[in-house]
Amino acid sequence: MFKFLRAPERLYAAAMWLLSFVFAGFLIGLGGKLVADLPRLEDTLSIEQFTDPTVLRRTRDEIRALLKTQTATAEALARAQLEAQAAANAYQSAHKAYGNWIATRTATTDPRQDPEVLQRTRDLDGLQAHARQAEAGVERLDREALDARQALAARQRTEQDLLNAARGAYEHERQWQELRVFGIRLALTLPLLAIAGWLVARKRKSEYWPLMRGFVLFAAFAFFVELVPYLPSYGGYVRYGVGIALTALAGHYVVRGMRGYLARRRQVEQQSEAQRRQALTHEAAIKQMAAGLCPACERPILGAGEVAADFCVHCGLKLFAPCGACQTRRNVFFRYCPKCGEAGATS
Repeated sequence: MFKFLRAPERLYAAAMWLLSFVFAGFLIGLGGKLVADLPRLEDTLSIEQFTDPTVLRRTRDEIRALLKTQTATAEALARAQLEAQAAANAYQSAHKAYGNWIATRTATTDPRQDPEVLQRTRDLDGLQAHARQAEAGVERLDREALDARQALAARQRTEQDLLNAARGAYEHERQWQELRVFGIRLALTLPLLAIAGWLVARKRKSEYWPLMRGFVLFAAFAFFVELVPYLPSYGGYVRYGVGIALTALAGHYVVRGMRGYLARRRQVEQQSEAQRRQALTHEAAIKQMAAGLCPACERPILGAGEVAADFCVHCGLKLFAPCGACQTRRNVFFRYCPKCGEAGATS
């Protein structure tokens, strides 16, 4: 876009754009800090705030106690199961050994071994009783674990019922809180957009436009990044209302701009060829003609077959003429002839 500017002018234009972006960056950083602190204006909501605190606290205390009981019971049950298994294994091993010994006793029929038979039988009965006692301990702990699970499930259902009963009020208040925060965002963003629109409409020719352009970039960022993603899902009216207002504002300036442009074009067309030429700047005229447009009426430069267009067929502005020194056809807006370098007016 800077093709027709001199090198210092191109550098100056690039520096002005850099200044705009840097200024916008600082404004965006400041605005981001401000927006990040907006939620602090409201207290953090939780669903527990909308329940009976006494009942909820008692229920949760009971749940914590039952969880501890359940953990302790589970550990005790695991130990009891290991002990029961060890007792059962000891009984099975002793019973097998006793069977083998009885078989030997029967084969030898030695009466001196009768007292030992009785002792071995008593020992086996003791092992069996111990195994049964261990199994009873496992069964008791199983019942306790079941009771703890059922009690815990009941308390958890009670807690869930309390939270479910409070969910409606919580969601309602949360939506209002989001809407209030969004309203604050909107109250901060809309004035920025209004100021940015006014700057674009009225101050584009100001010598401080690079800074103003940075503010416009900041306002656009504030709307599209800081505001639009936070539009409440239930805030359809707000969403469409903001869209309608922005569209109407943009349409107003577009219509005004187009009317002003058409009025200026009609005014230009009523001027003489000399007046129109005098109103044109050197570089703007060359740029328009390089794009194939008449600098005065901005319509396409048209010729007639092989005949080159020396005048605009729409408004009559002289575009090309022979050089006064070498008669080369040259752009009338060139200050010097591109062939002989002669300065001054064309013939």
